[in-house]
Amino acid sequence: MGITPLVVRQKEFTTRFRGFDVQEVDIFLEEISKELEAQGRAIEDVKQGNRRLALENQGYRKREDSMKTAMIQSQKVLDQMKENAKKEAQLALANAGVEAEKILNRAHKRLSQLHSDIIELKRQRIQLEMQISAVLESHSKMLEMTKEENKAADETDSTLKFIRQA
Repeated sequence: MGITPLVVRQKEFTTRFRGFDVQEVDIFLEEISKELEAQGRAIEDVKQGNRRLALENQGYRKREDSMKTAMIQSQKVLDQMKENAKKEAQLALANAGVEAEKILNRAHKRLSQLHSDIIELKRQRIQLEMQISAVLESHSKMLEMTKEENKAADETDSTLKFIRQA
């Protein structure tokens, strides 16, 4: 059993001849009792403060753990976003390369088609020039023949006029 303020207050001593002054002992015991009460309250206050601080500390530790978990999750999400961005960029580059290749192929085909069209147009021009030249030559011959016929007709007409006049 511990010494409590109540034990100190209720403690009674036997009196003897030439013993201690009873009043003085009672006053001392009362002072000790009060001091024990004050120390008991102080100890209880410290214990309550300690429990409160332990609870606060526990709360802070939980928050710290939560924050660590959140930071780890955030880092994982950030790393995943970076990885996704890299993959999207690589995919975009690959798609751009494929699209550029398609555009180049279409341009080469169009260029080839234009060269073929130019060759065909040159062939058609030469053919048309030859046809026009043939038509002009034909008309020129017909014109020469017509001139000769007209000249012959004029000579015939002159001869006939001369014969008629004579």
